[in-house]
Amino acid sequence: MAKTWATGVQETLQAAVANAALPGAVVVVTGADAAAPEIAVGTLRVDGDVRVGPNTMFRLMSMTKAFASVAALQLIEKELLTLDQEVASVLPAFGDLKVLDGFDEDTPRLRAPEQAATIRHLLTHTAGHGYAFCNPALLRYHEVTGVPDPFSGLRAGLNMPLIADPGTAWNYGINTDWLGQVIEAVSGQDLAAYLDEHVFSRLQMSDTTFAPTDEQRARLLSIHGRTSDGGLAVVDLNAPIANPEFWPAGHGAFGTAGDYARFMAALLGDGELDGERILEPETVELMFSDHLHGVVLPQVMKSAIPELSNDVPSAPFSQGWGLGLRLFTEDLPGMRRANSGDWAGLCNCYFWIDRTSGIAAAFLTQVLPFFDEAVVQTAQAVEQTIYAGIAAPA
Repeated sequence: MAKTWATGVQETLQAAVANAALPGAVVVVTGADAAAPEIAVGTLRVDGDVRVGPNTMFRLMSMTKAFASVAALQLIEKELLTLDQEVASVLPAFGDLKVLDGFDEDTPRLRAPEQAATIRHLLTHTAGHGYAFCNPALLRYHEVTGVPDPFSGLRAGLNMPLIADPGTAWNYGINTDWLGQVIEAVSGQDLAAYLDEHVFSRLQMSDTTFAPTDEQRARLLSIHGRTSDGGLAVVDLNAPIANPEFWPAGHGAFGTAGDYARFMAALLGDGELDGERILEPETVELMFSDHLHGVVLPQVMKSAIPELSNDVPSAPFSQGWGLGLRLFTEDLPGMRRANSGDWAGLCNCYFWIDRTSGIAAAFLTQVLPFFDEAVVQTAQAVEQTIYAGIAAPA
């Protein structure tokens, strides 16, 4: 009997655990009906024996950005926002942000931006924001000013300068965290409450949350770091921040692979799942359309904090950026088709939504630094196995 794609994925993951490429992982594959087979391997800790399973919780990190992007698009559908509306028209404090032009010794050199950032800029990472872990100038700004990192949960962490004029460059950064503040201001709800009412509850994503309970925390896969000998060790047993001053739309959600599959299935289904609609079909089409307008994606996203991320080279394929996710505008040989959308989370979680083939998948583990070679190779092998078994590969 021929080996099924699920068996092939399981064997790939089991080999990765045996070779210390990852401590454990869940892979989930879904169509628009959310009938999502899950393959789970490994343990919650490399030094423990609690098995990873369908109910394992993950720090989704930047996979949160897709949730917030959908929320913003819902408000645009309700005509409470527009894509080309200035952010400062909703959040006046945003208009006070300056562009960091360098340093005079330890004094930041700041200037006014040449144009105002819009909601579209926030959704496409072209508003001018960056992250300190991939921008040395912002890392130095934190050090010389004492402004906290946005990962601290402190609202002051949002008050970072821009590193480019809005609309002129793609820079990965806290754009989506500011988008979360827009959502709160326009909706009158805090971000966690808004997403729970308008996305998570509608799609029966019962384990997706910004504030995991003690029971959910006990199901979290621990974060592991790559050791000098190529192995893995637990590096973070800390609980999520108990009382953050703001809900971070860029990285704050926790959830299971099955829940994320339901979210992806809704987007495969043109915004609807099991009779619940979260977006109109034309909005989903807009989300999966390129909005860079000539802005070029970087060839390498350089790391400034190697413990958090490796350098991330651009894939050698034509790409764009939609409203909240990256787009591949050509086929990836043996894998997803053109116009697929994807993104990832800092702890080496990855997802993609291939509307042409009618499938979406998520690969979830918890390993630092991001773009770990062994994990990335495993994720690519998993994708190739999936397409060889259930879809016509590119």
